[in-house]
Amino acid sequence: RLNPINRKTSKLLWAKIKFILPPPCFSQCTWLSPRRWLNLQEYQSKKLMQDSGVAVQRFYVADTASEAQEAAKRLNAKEIVLKAQILAGGRGKGVFNSGLKGGVHLTKDPAVVGELAKKMLGFNLITKQTPKDGVKVKTVMVAEALDISRETYFAILMDRACNGPVMVGSPQGGMDIEEVAAATPELIFKEVIDIFEGVRDDQALRMAANLGFKGPLQRQAADQIKRLYDLFLKVDATQVEVNPLGETPEGQVVCFDAKINFDDNAEFRQKDVFAMDDMTESDATEMEAAKWDLKYIGMDGNIACFVNGAGLAMATCDIIDLHGGKPANFLDLGGGVKERQVYEAFKLLTADPKVEAILVNIFGGIVNCAIIANGITKACRELELKVPLVVRLEGTNVHEAKRILNESGLPITSADDLDDAAKKAVAAIRK
Repeated sequence: RLNPINRKTSKLLWAKIKFILPPPCFSQCTWLSPRRWLNLQEYQSKKLMQDSGVAVQRFYVADTASEAQEAAKRLNAKEIVLKAQILAGGRGKGVFNSGLKGGVHLTKDPAVVGELAKKMLGFNLITKQTPKDGVKVKTVMVAEALDISRETYFAILMDRACNGPVMVGSPQGGMDIEEVAAATPELIFKEVIDIFEGVRDDQALRMAANLGFKGPLQRQAADQIKRLYDLFLKVDATQVEVNPLGETPEGQVVCFDAKINFDDNAEFRQKDVFAMDDMTESDATEMEAAKWDLKYIGMDGNIACFVNGAGLAMATCDIIDLHGGKPANFLDLGGGVKERQVYEAFKLLTADPKVEAILVNIFGGIVNCAIIANGITKACRELELKVPLVVRLEGTNVHEAKRILNESGLPITSADDLDDAAKKAVAAIRK
């Protein structure tokens, strides 16, 4: 599925880098957290590939059943695949609240496409990755179904150790590349791309040969590889992964399925791409947090975590759990925080009816603890905070921060360290 957007993608890509790149490359990799992942529907990503000359299945997009049926007729294909367009995975095994089973259907009859679309559009599709009520399907993709005689894997990834992009490929496609790398590492092939030269003809042909393409198909695959690199540069991607890059019985090399990740720092020059961002399936709280450059993930506990740094946030969640509590969220302030962000963060936390206590855990390196303290006191007064608040501050300007809190006259519980803070937050709920 062509979906660079959910927060699990970063973990998946990191796992792939660990498996595919040798230890010297892995040890030097730097992981950066973007503000928010860009969400594109499958048809949008396929359109980007199509516009760059990458071979994809012919397809149309429809918003109504009649449009879907008409699109199926225009395709004039031997077989048609109808796909519900949602960001969540597992569509093929999903179930609609209309009673229809499966968000992906194959048929040779255009009339059947219209009937299936009626049971998809406007109804919720429930998969393992959607909320329990599912996600409403507003668009379907009607595409030409092609047989695949052989599947390969191909990706372009950014690698800091190599000072640029790296091509990674395997003749074993259509399956998890992590499994291939673990079981048969000799079937993983790499080519470092010189950022000034781009993908050379000899590199593209060598990779195509390593993927198992022979004769005229080798040249065709090499051409597709170069076009994928052009797309990689054109849209400021950090990853273009095609799985499978397939071979058809008719002798075509086609990109059947892919994931594309984009560099959020390039948003200013990729306005057309980022304008396609589909936020209809995004969590409303996460979207509001993103407006203030806050990273928020909701959980099912009752102790809100207000932390700077993803590592510290995870450690805070773990220690709360260790002492018998349950975190209500993962909220990372980041480095260059301002008072207004602190205030908006408190608004988000207090809006959650499950929250019974708030734990602030700040280690001020880049962050000025006094800014945090001023933001906390402002939020407590203006939002009339009604749940217990435990604060642990350490680092830059911490003495001034503690003075601000102590002189505020607000019912704020101070903690000496993270362990003490977690104990006090859990105890505050049990009172």
